[in-house]
Amino acid sequence: MTAVLDRPDWISATSAAERPRWCAESPVAPAHGVVHPHAPGLDIVGAHSQVPLAGGGQVEYANLDHGASAPALRIVRDTVDALLERYASVHRGAGWHSKVCTSLYEGSRAPIRDFVGGRADDVVLFTKHTTDSFNLLAHCLPTRTTVVVFETEHHAALLPWNRPGINVVRLAAPSSPAEAVSAVDDALRTRPAGPALLVVTGASNVTGEIWPVRALAAVARSRGARVALDAAQLAPHRPFSIAELGVDYVALSGHKLYAPYGSGALVGRADWLAAADPYLIGGGATASVTDDETTWKPLPDRHEAGSPNVPGAVALATACHVLAKADRPSLAASEQSLTDVLRDGLREIPGVTVHSLFGGQVETIGVLTFTIAGQSSAVVAAALSAEHGIGVRDGAFCAQPLVRKLLGAAGCNVEDGTGHAIRASVGLGTTTEHVDRLVGAVESIAAQGPRRRYLSVDGRPTPAVDDRRLPFIAPWQ
Repeated sequence: MTAVLDRPDWISATSAAERPRWCAESPVAPAHGVVHPHAPGLDIVGAHSQVPLAGGGQVEYANLDHGASAPALRIVRDTVDALLERYASVHRGAGWHSKVCTSLYEGSRAPIRDFVGGRADDVVLFTKHTTDSFNLLAHCLPTRTTVVVFETEHHAALLPWNRPGINVVRLAAPSSPAEAVSAVDDALRTRPAGPALLVVTGASNVTGEIWPVRALAAVARSRGARVALDAAQLAPHRPFSIAELGVDYVALSGHKLYAPYGSGALVGRADWLAAADPYLIGGGATASVTDDETTWKPLPDRHEAGSPNVPGAVALATACHVLAKADRPSLAASEQSLTDVLRDGLREIPGVTVHSLFGGQVETIGVLTFTIAGQSSAVVAAALSAEHGIGVRDGAFCAQPLVRKLLGAAGCNVEDGTGHAIRASVGLGTTTEHVDRLVGAVESIAAQGPRRRYLSVDGRPTPAVDDRRLPFIAPWQ
């Protein structure tokens, strides 16, 4: 049974009478909300939104691009809206609203730590997203650290380590989990003397395959190395624990975790982070500034200079809080059913290839990548949107080495050095109709091509005749 989602119990207030009215009275699932059968109590903002089709008409938007960015949970939006009624500066403000916001901001660290199964002494640093988190960690690495990373990683986890004094070992894409473990063991065994860090994804943002993190962490520890986990894709789909997996750092993004308010987090061991100079230099990180010397504050302030993104931190904590209290095994089972329908349906279509690295040897989250023989992936994505009201992602998904390998192994012609494919990814707002519509649309396009003619406009395919108009949302439009 799904757990009841009550008000965020991590919010601090001096007394019940002084708590904002919304704390006690705002329901998680308002009467006007949309509750999907496989995600009770986790209403999505914008569910059942209608989008225009080229040539006229509208259809419910089928958002199959959760792997790029997920919509907000309604409870996340409602919490941020309530916060904005009292928004003020944090930490140094003397006013009551500053006191409220400081309590919320600092209180946001605990539910995020709990969500990832962090240890009591793990620090939670607020960042902009996973990319920012790994750049922060890279900044804090001791000199002579060896970083071991597979070429299959998202660019956010692949690229930040190329810095002076850091030895980067980039491993080729493995064909099996056992090969991945063996490659890491060999790389760490033969590394130069000094600290070491293994960087690994929890679930691929291209294929959705779940990596053998526990086994990789075990071999890393046996070789005296630390482990940084990219949980950007794993966190929205599966529960996990830093302590149980045996990893040292976890990075995640709010915009993939139903909290798209510009915040992410780096959670993990404090020593390397505490020993490094601030990631950003400025107000908030300083303990003392004189003409001759600047001293820095301890963690977490040390790496959070400037006015923080308070709404983003509270949004991320709220999403972590309500997801942690949900029946995540049931959510995962429902998601797996949708993903199986999608994968099986696509595989049955002549000319369609669903790509994988491990060839069905591991479990997957609701992310998969496919190509259609003889069809431009960019045009296919444009046609799915314009003709069917479906949102997917095309390109190389900020994982160019992996996509090149997958497409090359499948015999695809990769002419521009990057490779292009189509990615479909499900989430809490996905319905069976969305999945069925995508399979039917791909079947039609694979057999007959798009129904409309497409031109390149600003580098993107667009219907030659497109009567769709963007909605007016911002006052400056």
